[in-house]
Amino acid sequence: MSPSINKLLEFGIINIDKPSGPTSFTVSDFVRKKLKLRKTSHFGTLDPKVTGVLPIALNRACKLTGYFLGEDKEYVGIARFHESIEKNKIEEVIRKKFLGTIIQKPPVRSRVKRQDRPRTIRAFEILEQDSENPKDFLFRAEVQGGTYIRKLIDDLGKELGIGAHMLELRRTRAGIFKEDSIVNLYDFEKAVEEHEKGNSKPLEKMIIPAEIVKEVYPEVKIESKRLNQIFTGKPIHKEDLISKKKFEKGEIVSVFSEDKFVGMYEIIDGKEIYAKAKFVMQPLKGLI
Repeated sequence: MSPSINKLLEFGIINIDKPSGPTSFTVSDFVRKKLKLRKTSHFGTLDPKVTGVLPIALNRACKLTGYFLGEDKEYVGIARFHESIEKNKIEEVIRKKFLGTIIQKPPVRSRVKRQDRPRTIRAFEILEQDSENPKDFLFRAEVQGGTYIRKLIDDLGKELGIGAHMLELRRTRAGIFKEDSIVNLYDFEKAVEEHEKGNSKPLEKMIIPAEIVKEVYPEVKIESKRLNQIFTGKPIHKEDLISKKKFEKGEIVSVFSEDKFVGMYEIIDGKEIYAKAKFVMQPLKGLI
């Protein structure tokens, strides 16, 4: 087994194309059992019937789950309105009531407390009307993480005074994870079988190095001379920095030494201390 696949399995992310039927947890646990890992976790729950982008963190990459959860999501779906309505009337109500910051209460069956909370709708557009079933409309939505699309459609129907519900939904993006890197479960199983036979190449191509976190949280590079102390949780001092970039106090950054991920840090920018650790990734022996 190559060192590179060991490293990916220990600190990687696989972008699964979730099928309709199983829960997000079931898919995550399926990946864990197939790869014989200690743990896995997914970046944002999809309802059982919803398909699409479901990034799953492997082993120590699970520590990054909370850092990816709040990222924007994109969906395409089909909404069915309960009475006949023209496309332009739906679009008019969307422009007036369902773009920008809205107030949304989680649905009854959600796991979170049912209280009003602001959510940002960055885009919500009706793409086309079904010619055979004119009450059905294809839509696209780009929303803040934690927005309930099923509730969005329900609220839209109520605002129009005719009612509506969601027929189908597919997530096409979760933060930086898109459909261009998606892996279906059939191909995943085939790659695992090849991996177990000694050919890890197909599986390697499917796993995204978790260092990709630097595309979401700005990268800060530090000298390697004080790494042993930093791995014990000591803060980063200004003298440890290779490049001094200006960040706002309280901003979260990803810290690297050369190409090795060190941890996630909060900017302090004091006289001597530059950043304090949110979590530090202790190095594992045997991983290159």
